[in-house]
Amino acid sequence: MPKSAPLPRPKSDPWLVGLAAIAALTAYRILMLPLATAEIFVDEAQYWLWGQELAFGYFSKPPLIGWVIRASTELAGSDGVFWIRLPGPLFHAATALVLMRAARRLMDPVSAVWCGIVYATMPAVGLASILISTDTILLLFFAGAIWIYVALRDRSSVGLALALGVCLGLGMMAKYAALYFAVCAGIAAVLVPQARIAWRDVGIAAVAFLMVVSANIIWNLENDLVTVSHTADNVDWVKSPGISLNWSKVVEFVGSQFAVLGPVFFGAYLVLIWRVIRSEDWTRRWLLWMSLPILLLMIGQALLSRAYGNWAVTAYPAAILLIVPVLWWKARPVFWTGLAVNLALVVALPVVATQVTEWRAGEEDRLLLRRYVGREALSARIFEEARARSAVDVVAWDRDVLSDLFYRAPGVGDLEVFAAPVDGYVPHYYAQKHTYPEGRSGPVMFFTFGRDVPDCAAEVPDVSWAVTEGAYRGREMKGYLVPSACWATRFGS
Repeated sequence: MPKSAPLPRPKSDPWLVGLAAIAALTAYRILMLPLATAEIFVDEAQYWLWGQELAFGYFSKPPLIGWVIRASTELAGSDGVFWIRLPGPLFHAATALVLMRAARRLMDPVSAVWCGIVYATMPAVGLASILISTDTILLLFFAGAIWIYVALRDRSSVGLALALGVCLGLGMMAKYAALYFAVCAGIAAVLVPQARIAWRDVGIAAVAFLMVVSANIIWNLENDLVTVSHTADNVDWVKSPGISLNWSKVVEFVGSQFAVLGPVFFGAYLVLIWRVIRSEDWTRRWLLWMSLPILLLMIGQALLSRAYGNWAVTAYPAAILLIVPVLWWKARPVFWTGLAVNLALVVALPVVATQVTEWRAGEEDRLLLRRYVGREALSARIFEEARARSAVDVVAWDRDVLSDLFYRAPGVGDLEVFAAPVDGYVPHYYAQKHTYPEGRSGPVMFFTFGRDVPDCAAEVPDVSWAVTEGAYRGREMKGYLVPSACWATRFGS
């Protein structure tokens, strides 16, 4: 028989094309970061402080994001906002490349490359490349776990099993949502037998995982399980008596997912669900069950209480691997439309971040993105008023206010910042680790928006002003000059 003609080779290596596209988008994000006028946000400032106080756990999250920010600022020799946020675009670029490699084990090289590019152009990734978050760190290890798991499915390996456990352990050290991987993999192993890995590999991975997270477990035990308790508070219905169904929150959550993955791609995912469930293609069914349970869990959470849009973000590495090859080979116009919409959004987001102090609307001429500005000015005014009254310490209650005060305090030099002591439930990290200590002397300025004024304070504040711009617009800040002994008696939250 005559030899069949060889398939034509692509004119360029798909991997290099994908690498170039992701590198170009990442470079654009990094170049735009210094131009952003969005001030350091509450969570970002808190993560920075965690990095200054290295530990194996913190009040509301595991420690890895604090370590990453500390590494970035140490290498740069600066605590500037740019260096705090720089790991964001870098981690997402790495995640896109890892996802490409994972996809290559499941599909053709062209589709695999598009998986990485689609991830890099997710609107949620675009936003998280501007404001750093724990999801940014987690997603790299979640994508890595998918890659390693697929490799383990192909062949049993002690080394790969150890790598899977370490990868998931590091993901867990970034955010406890890493556990969703085990939930999804367990469901998928039941429903898709072809995707199972050897029990020996499961055991090895579990041991490696526990070794990585053991330090955080010990930290939690030594700190009254504070991180676990805070996570339960976020879930809300776990501790609240009675259950009420909030269908409006479900609609709100599902609607938010169109903005997380992109409107066209999330719509395509919803359309594919039933088709894939009935499909004989085990790969597609496995990817569905590595993503859909997370969305269903969050829909249930929204129904019982509330669920923020980013809480389901770990569903999308597998979801992208599912939808991209289907759209690329069977509905290419839909694919191009989805990619174009997402690309337009993620290119626009860094530009929007440069206009935070400019874009206004309404009869009152309010800043559209006011929640991202005004905190620095408030901190400066607080320090100014404290110095004017010869105070040696500044004390506040509000977490948002404290986060910026702590970030700005090293530049002030002559004032120290503390959280107001409380009895009972500790509401945030500052109240846990930085309450006003016993034994200090000298006058103290206590600042509040009106909540929990201690008994030792005068009825009339020593200073007050209305905030006219930014995140606290319309609120009145009050300052009270109190003696250090004022804090010998704690007051409730």
